[in-house]
Amino acid sequence: MLAPPEGAVAGVDVRGAAPGTRETDLLDPRRLVRRINAVLLTGGSAYGLAAADGVMRGLESDGWGYPLTRGPGPAASERIVPIVPAAVVFDLGRGGDFGARPDAATGLAAYRAATGPAGTGPVVSGVVGAGTGAVVGALKGGVGSASAVLSSGATVAALVVLNAAGSAVHQPTGELYGARFGLGSGAEAEFAALRPPDPAELAAALDAGLLRSALEGPLRATTLSVLGTDARLSKAECCLLAGMGADGLARAVRPVHTMVDGDTTFALSTGARPAPELADLHELLAAGADCVTRAIVHAVLAAESVRTPAGTWPAYTAALPSTHP
Repeated sequence: MLAPPEGAVAGVDVRGAAPGTRETDLLDPRRLVRRINAVLLTGGSAYGLAAADGVMRGLESDGWGYPLTRGPGPAASERIVPIVPAAVVFDLGRGGDFGARPDAATGLAAYRAATGPAGTGPVVSGVVGAGTGAVVGALKGGVGSASAVLSSGATVAALVVLNAAGSAVHQPTGELYGARFGLGSGAEAEFAALRPPDPAELAAALDAGLLRSALEGPLRATTLSVLGTDARLSKAECCLLAGMGADGLARAVRPVHTMVDGDTTFALSTGARPAPELADLHELLAAGADCVTRAIVHAVLAAESVRTPAGTWPAYTAALPSTHP
């Protein structure tokens, strides 16, 4: 996710016990750097952090980064260091090849795509990008997004890479935990198309173990989220927003923030709109949590079943097709 040319104020909240991150210490309100240039969400566990090198290379070539003023001569003012916090999901080997993982070239290609015509189009959901190898419990995970316009006119939006050891499905009913938080009501509700599953279908899915959580072993999961808003926030307020986003995750996945998850939530503020008053800030924080919850539901519904040499992960809509006629 790219920040505007002038950068974005950012914060982070890390809840999982097994995170894989880079440059997150800079987002502490006590640290010097106030604005970032991009956030990278990637697969490949700790290996995948190398993709941030490629994003930095692209930003540097385009002249975006933290300006350095030390050193002799006029060239000193042209020296920059792009600030790219990053976080990874654990998906190693899910495609059948443990060595298939993002690197600097992958990161540079992602940067070029984001700055090209494709970067101005709608957000792509499902089995794409960092969500390619993602799972949620025993089902296929992926990428989802959601947004809201607040009474102040400000916007808040969430992008989630759902790759959780826990499950997004309430086993006794087969319904998604987060679906109740959709916008609207009645026939106009965001998730109005969802239905309770057929009882026989639910029983078969339960017997097959498709609705269980999947604690596969050490370092096997992690859900990543990014919240963005055009309201002007401080670094401390961005950290508050990130923390609320992590709470939104906790409403949609159970169990959450486990010993084998590295759940990490970023929050970015472009500052295009004025700083919110207290009531507006409260509304923004609450809506941010809801956006993460809703984005998780969209990730589950957009996922497609995947079969690889390492295994098979059915989509929720394939395991319980009667829920989404």
